[in-house]
Amino acid sequence: MAAKEYDVLIIGSGASGGMAAYTLTQMGVSCLMLDAGPAIDLAKDRGFKPVYDLPYRGFGEPGRFPHVVQANEFNANVWADEKQNPYTYDPKDPYNWVRVRLVGGKSLFWARMSFRLSDYEFRAKDHDGYGENWPIQYSDLAPYYDKVEPLFQVVGRKEGFPQLPDGVFLEDNSPDSECVQRFKAAAAQRDIPVTKMRRAMGRGQFASSFNLLIPPALATGKLDLVPNAVVREITVDKNTGLASGANFLDRHSRREMHAKARVVVVGASCLESTRLLLNSGIANSSGVLGHYLIDQFYITQTVQAVMPEARDGKAKRGLIGGGGYIPRFRNLKTREKNFLRGYALDFSSGGTPTPDVIPEYGEGLDKALASYQGAGFSGTTMGEVLSRFENHVSIDKDTVDAWGIPALRIQAAYTDNEFNMARDAMNTFDEVCRAAGLEVIAKHDKMFPPGYSIHELGTCRMGTDPKTSVLNQWNQSHDVKNLFVVDGSSFVTGGSQNPTMTILSLSMRASEYMAGRMRAGEL
Repeated sequence: MAAKEYDVLIIGSGASGGMAAYTLTQMGVSCLMLDAGPAIDLAKDRGFKPVYDLPYRGFGEPGRFPHVVQANEFNANVWADEKQNPYTYDPKDPYNWVRVRLVGGKSLFWARMSFRLSDYEFRAKDHDGYGENWPIQYSDLAPYYDKVEPLFQVVGRKEGFPQLPDGVFLEDNSPDSECVQRFKAAAAQRDIPVTKMRRAMGRGQFASSFNLLIPPALATGKLDLVPNAVVREITVDKNTGLASGANFLDRHSRREMHAKARVVVVGASCLESTRLLLNSGIANSSGVLGHYLIDQFYITQTVQAVMPEARDGKAKRGLIGGGGYIPRFRNLKTREKNFLRGYALDFSSGGTPTPDVIPEYGEGLDKALASYQGAGFSGTTMGEVLSRFENHVSIDKDTVDAWGIPALRIQAAYTDNEFNMARDAMNTFDEVCRAAGLEVIAKHDKMFPPGYSIHELGTCRMGTDPKTSVLNQWNQSHDVKNLFVVDGSSFVTGGSQNPTMTILSLSMRASEYMAGRMRAGEL
């Protein structure tokens, strides 16, 4: 019996692949989705164990997740095992590549920060002369943000900031504590905007492809989902030059199979999608596939401070607690001398400073921690990384994964633009904290290695010129007309915002375009 041919093959089930399935099936398109990981069974895969029942007492097996600082023995079944899924880099320039191989992908575990990009990102070259513009502008994507935000139930406060466009929010009218109000007032004196965090509430425990996108797609009867399907390569018809489907292996049996479709959609996450295209030897007439790798640099606890009035358990109700978000404010109307673009800050209050920043030990440390308990204030800096050709990935043919598929070699490093930005963030937030009457205990500008943010972007960039980009304005390959790449690899710039809302919106937009072209007989 001949294998079933689908209208669309979707590779990956996270935010981008899930949105493609959701959108296409609602429009009557038959889809097959392949994902390298298993489907989640919460009753089977999740439970409570005392630490003494774990072989490594919660710390995890050494060497299993050397670059996943979020991993421990309690959540070890979540992350892609680096022994099975290796990658390489120059030891001088480490890269933290964090992967999730489960149906739903990283959308199962994101922080749910839900921001729109603005024309400061889409038309960045017009603004400061660096790099390239996207082939779209904010007005092209705004109608899709409008659809995605209600689906994910984004909570936020409308502020009218041009660098952080308002959305279709569940309005957040919760009051700010006195500590946050004082911080906002000190920031306002310096023309620094502050708002509530914008966060996807989703439904139940998740705001994920797993519960919001894939179930409605399956309910249409137009989606077949195959878990544990490790895709080796996209196949191409030698006569037409069009994608014909994909070769994949069963993760357990290693049996090789082929899936056939009229159109192929790649949404396996930025670097996995790029790895797949490179291993397939397609979509790279420009020579830029794999290049311009970006993310956002992170500095956790850039500043740690305490509110003196809240020490020793003396905080009255409403004095401290809650947090907020500072969107980019640098290089909008003025120009900084030492760096381009800008950074954001996610801050919170009411916690306790970490012991490592308190110059005490033993009984003195215990007393200091007890005094500071519940009086803390801290924030994480998230900064834009400039797109550079030299930050790239390639295939390391000397290293293969557990299924014999060549691995990636990653070359990425931060430069003075990012370091100068980080220093400015540290000093600025220190200044605002002190002006708000907070006691600053520690500050630093030490970044994690590239990749830590888990916001890898840009290695399959969009553009108007096929000589300098991989995709057109519809996330469609310049070279292979029935191939679409809908994840973060399509980004031209990354901004300082979490990219998930933009990935979802781009995928929805590309999928609607795709369905229209299929109906017209053009795909």
